[in-house]
This record gives sequence, C-alpha cells and structure tokens, in this order.
Amino acid sequence: MPIRGARNAIAFSKSSKKKARRSSRKTSAKAAGAPERPATARAGRVAATLARLYPEARISLDFSNAWECLVATILSAQCTDARVNRTTPALFRALPTPAAMARAKLSEIERLVAPTGFFRQKAKALNGCARKIVEQFGGEVPRTMEELVTLPGVGRKTANVILGHVYGTPGLVVDTHVRRVAFRLGLTEHREADKIELDLQRLLPPAEWTPFSMRLILHGRQVCSARRPDCEACALRPECPRIGVAD
Repeated sequence: MPIRGARNAIAFSKSSKKKARRSSRKTSAKAAGAPERPATARAGRVAATLARLYPEARISLDFSNAWECLVATILSAQCTDARVNRTTPALFRALPTPAAMARAKLSEIERLVAPTGFFRQKAKALNGCARKIVEQFGGEVPRTMEELVTLPGVGRKTANVILGHVYGTPGLVVDTHVRRVAFRLGLTEHREADKIELDLQRLLPPAEWTPFSMRLILHGRQVCSARRPDCEACALRPECPRIGVAD
C-alpha cells in the first residue's frame, strides 16, 4: 500500500490529537524513574529517524469520509493505491453510501470494481460489509476495532487504517512491508501480523502507532525492499541488526 500525502485524507481532529498526546504523556510518566528497556529505547530512536525521513507519511488512498476510506482500503488488497484512486470516483458516484452499496446487485459492483482485480471477492465483501453497516450500525461505519472486524472483508489491518486515518484513534497497521522491516530491525521475532502488532504496540506509545506504521511501510517500499534492501544508503543502518538479510 503506497504511502504519501493523500490529497483528500481526513486529518486527525484536535480532540483526538489531544487524547493521543495525553496517552503518550501517561506512557512516559509510567516509565519515569525506571530505566528504559533496550528494545524500547531503540524503537524510539528508529521512530525518531523515520519521522525525520517521512514527516508527512500517510495512506495515499483518496477518500472524504469513513465509508469511502473503508471501501478504498478493501479495494487496495493486491492492488496499487493509484489504480484504486482511478477506480473509486465512478464507484462513489454510483454507490455513494452503505445503503446504496447494500441495495446494489453484485454484477453492478463487480463491473465498477473490476479494474482493482479479484473483483468478485471484493464485490461480495463490499456488499456484505454495507449490509451489515446498514442493518447493525445504523448506516455508520463503526468506530471500534471490536466492531470493525465483524464486517465482511475487514481484518485488523483495514480496521487500523480506519481508526488511525478517520477517527484519530491510534491504530498500528501491519502489512507486508511492516512485517518485513520490523523483523529485520529486530523489533519482533514473529511473522504473524497480530503478534507483530502487539510487539510494536508494547515498544511505542499509542500516539506513535499510526504514523510509525505508515513510515515503516514507506521505508519498506523505498529502501528496505524484499529482494534488494539498500542497506548502505539506509538511515536506520546504525540501529538495524539486518536479521535475515543476506550479505
């Protein structure tokens, strides 16, 4: 999922930012007077370096509300964000709300999302997701992880995108890039997304979760690629044990 400044991305609300800052201060306060664990201190240095490299990193999907963000994120599976952004304008004009998507025939949804690939599965997920939102959540995209993951086609990764980029709730997105880079950095020993998410959450204050995961994704795309990581040019090299990277 490519990361850059999304033109239509929804900024965190002022109140959400305040909550995140308070949460961060509370986390720091708990640690006051006690030495930081080496892994926590190193994760903090990695986060600070990434913040300097990618200060404005966020998803590059175009959306203007929670429903559009949810739809675009579902469509981004196995598809570039650029292609999704070329596809969603017509989709949002034809089916702008969960109610409209819930009423639509699968064949119509399939036709509209076909350019993003795997269109049958995605059309079924979108229709089922819309139906549940209408029937169980009053037509509004849920605001909690527990509720979001009950929607068809929505796992923790998609839910964390919604939480972090729409509702201003800290959400740590774990995609293939985060898995790879976090493992190479020694920030996790796991390969499973859920376990990696928990490991990173333990190492960083909640206020860092969303921006850190977005920056890690961008670094994975630009520098720490799967086949040929550019370790010599990597600003994280002093902090990186290069686990699993062949010399």
